Amino acid sequence: MAKRELVQTFEAVFETDEDGGFHVHVPALKGCHSWGATRAEARAHIKEAIELWLESAKELGIPIPDRESVQVATE
Repeated sequence: MAKRELVQTFEAVFETDEDGGFHVHVPALKGCHSWGATRAEARAHIKEAIELWLESAKELGIPIPDRESVQVATE
């Protein structure tokens, strides 16, 4: 029997740094940050950081925070 895999989606926030690279963090996962010289590199690095964060949380018994989306109207 094949092992079932849980796929989760996390919001990642990309910010341009002073050197033109990208700092990226995941607000739902405290301390989950990464960086990349390009947006694509930063995306690959944060994906790995999320996977490591989740693995560590599982080993340490840290619960994954609940996430919700909140919509606001703007003019």
